[in-house]
Amino acid sequence: MAVYTTHSKRETVALGERLAKTLAPGCLVLFTGGLGAGKTAFCEGIARGLGCTDEAASPTFAIVNYYRGPQPFAHFDLYRLQTPADLDVAGFYDYLDEGAVVAAEWSERFPGLFAGEAAVRVSIEATGENERRITIEGGAL
Repeated sequence: MAVYTTHSKRETVALGERLAKTLAPGCLVLFTGGLGAGKTAFCEGIARGLGCTDEAASPTFAIVNYYRGPQPFAHFDLYRLQTPADLDVAGFYDYLDEGAVVAAEWSERFPGLFAGEAAVRVSIEATGENERRITIEGGAL
């Protein structure tokens, strides 16, 4: 487990970029953190680090955003999903099977489902207006 402190959105994005360089195809990245913590900013960095050509944005209303590039990236927002069947309908496991890196914001909504998964776990906590405490487990920078 490693703990980082960022002092701006730019630094949070840069940390996501660094993590992306370590992610293998089909890797699952599970995010926890409150509203406005910086999960989407971190995912913006992952998309950049994977070489995705699409601009990253919050998947809140779309459930999933898919970014093309040399290493595809599927960015999920699980907040509005209710059951594991909803994950199937959204194609969650299909993206993993196809070798995309998959990031899931609000993974705490499905604690039992993800408990045994081999995944990189990223917890983001706002500790100030622009400061974030970011804990990464299962991955090294």
